[in-house]
Amino acid sequence: MDPTILQQVTAIQKMPLAELRERWQVLFGGEPPKAYKPEQLVRRLAYRVQELHYGGLSQAVQRRLEEIADRDGQRRKGRGPTRQMRDIPASGTRFVREWHGQEHVVTATHDGGFEYAGKRYRTLTAVAKAITGQHTNGRRFFGLYRQEGKKQRDPVGQSI
Repeated sequence: MDPTILQQVTAIQKMPLAELRERWQVLFGGEPPKAYKPEQLVRRLAYRVQELHYGGLSQAVQRRLEEIADRDGQRRKGRGPTRQMRDIPASGTRFVREWHGQEHVVTATHDGGFEYAGKRYRTLTAVAKAITGQHTNGRRFFGLYRQEGKKQRDPVGQSI
C-alpha cells in the first residue's frame, strides 16, 4: 500500500541530509542545489510530492503571484526584478515536451542553465533547437508563455 501524501511529507521532514538528497534525485531527476540547506530541501520536496499528486499552480495563479511580487518589489526597492531574473526557473525544475512522438525532458540546473540528453545548454531556446533542428523560442516551445490575444502555436505552425 502506498503511503499517503501526508505520510510522505511527514517522512521527508524527518529525513537526514543524505536521504533528502536521494529523495531529490527521485523527485526531480537531478542533484539538488549545493547551496540549499536541509530546511530548504524539505520545503521543496514536500511541495514536489504534493505537486505531483494534486497538480501545480494554474497559469492564472502563477501570473497573479508574479504581479504581486513585481508590485511588492517595486515598493521596497523602487523597481521590481528584471524580466530575466523573474524568468529563471528554480534548480531541478523539469520541462517535458512531446515532439514527433518522443518525450523530451529538460532539467533546470543550479547555475541557470539546462540539461538535456546528457548535455548542458545555456538557454531553453538552445534546447528547443537541439530537439527540432530549427530556431524557435524555447519558452514558447515548452509552453511557458502565451502572447496575449493570440493562439499559441508550436514551431511547425500547428495550433495547440
